Amino acid sequence: MKKILLILGLGVSFLSNAQEEKKSSFDVSADLVSRYVFRGVDFGNSPGIQPTIEFSSGGFSAGAWGSYAFSNSSAGADAFQEADIYASYGFDFGLSLGITDYYYPGSSWFELDDEISSHAIELNLGYETGAFSFAANYALNDSRAGAGEQDGVMYFEAGYAFGSFNAFIGGGDGWHVSTGEKGDYQVVNMGVGTEKEIKISDTFSIPMFGQVIVNPNSEQYHIVVGISL
Repeated sequence: MKKILLILGLGVSFLSNAQEEKKSSFDVSADLVSRYVFRGVDFGNSPGIQPTIEFSSGGFSAGAWGSYAFSNSSAGADAFQEADIYASYGFDFGLSLGITDYYYPGSSWFELDDEISSHAIELNLGYETGAFSFAANYALNDSRAGAGEQDGVMYFEAGYAFGSFNAFIGGGDGWHVSTGEKGDYQVVNMGVGTEKEIKISDTFSIPMFGQVIVNPNSEQYHIVVGISL
């Protein structure tokens, strides 16, 4: 795990030094969502809030993102929580490289032992050209407690935007699939999404978004809507 943190530190340092001198910004936002569905897997069980705090400068960005359910449908269970940190660098030709630390509160944030830790570290690659987008993600560690991650687990997703809609399809192995097996690659996330502005007054409107999601592997169907603040 120490090796993972070293990679994270070096990656952030490299991306920071690689950026050109451009205007910096610090942004705070939040989404209110009907439920939390990530890569075709339902984590939310109830409506929740997803806050973001992000610093950006040129192509570099770093921040924190979380998801907090208002309640849990399972009797006696705590409401789902997630608190991530990330860093990435986007190049002018559409490529982006990054790293994400997914943390699921339960064990101490400072606990890094694979069998106890709730951290899952992942390398992220993205590419966009015109209406087409592609993402690839690779897990760097085992994290049995809370995160359920396995070293080497991967997830890929392609998307295409047309008009006000975007279509996507993604697949992976490990925790993404019903068997939980590493190397068992399945399509787990496909659907369409859209966004619109809800006009409140002539000078104020609220962005709203929605997705229809099908997971062929788990044979589950989800509808998610949210508003951005």
